[in-house]
Amino acid sequence: MEGKCILGLVVLLAVSAWAEEEEVTEALTTSERIERANRDVVRSPGEPFVEDDVAYDSEAERNADPCTSSGCMWPNSADGKVYIAYVISRVYSPREVSVIQRALESFHSVSCLRFVRRSYQKDYLNIRSLNGCYSYIGRRRNSQDLSLQRYSCVYHHTVQHEVLHALGFHHEQKRSDRDQYIRIVPENIIPGQEHNFDKIHTQNQGTAYDYGSVMHYSKTAFSKNNQPTLVAIPDSSVQFGVASEMSQMDIFRLNKLYNC
Repeated sequence: MEGKCILGLVVLLAVSAWAEEEEVTEALTTSERIERANRDVVRSPGEPFVEDDVAYDSEAERNADPCTSSGCMWPNSADGKVYIAYVISRVYSPREVSVIQRALESFHSVSCLRFVRRSYQKDYLNIRSLNGCYSYIGRRRNSQDLSLQRYSCVYHHTVQHEVLHALGFHHEQKRSDRDQYIRIVPENIIPGQEHNFDKIHTQNQGTAYDYGSVMHYSKTAFSKNNQPTLVAIPDSSVQFGVASEMSQMDIFRLNKLYNC
């Protein structure tokens, strides 16, 4: 009986520790979750060059936004919808598949995009559990990897974030006009991670800067001392990088880009 009690206590403590860890994990912002998942990862042979969570075929591509340099959109169909085929790896659990599918379906009610299971389509998203969370920017050709590593990246807002990359959107604080809204604090950035704050030429579609975007970094992203690496200007009290899902501006831009 004593042995059973001890065993029960061990199980209870283990479950309690797991629940506490889950609670802490759930409290992470999208930016923090992705940063943690991608921290110190080692890419396998065949994986692309990845900066933060954006994949490129080569390092030379990283300073150009494909939506302004070569086109990145998925095509509209005759019925006005944009059908995007996808495949989900069999390594995911039923719960993980459900999270991914719900995130994909969340685009259906707010836009003309429709994610469909791949049957014959040549171009499609290949959702896999690779090393960390990452996606290419915009439509590529043929099979296009979108990595959602198990236990690290399969959360509703993380899936939305990576899918928005695949639809053509970059991080908000990389916008070409970001210096009017965000100040970078280089002295707080982890050495060697400064490139994650590079500004690029983006297609802003005439829309306002969105502090509430699910594509925005948190204020301590890539911080070496837990001090801010990003500060809102002119009002430093403005919160950002804490979205748990797409903002209304994210949705507006998506519909504008795809003429929904």
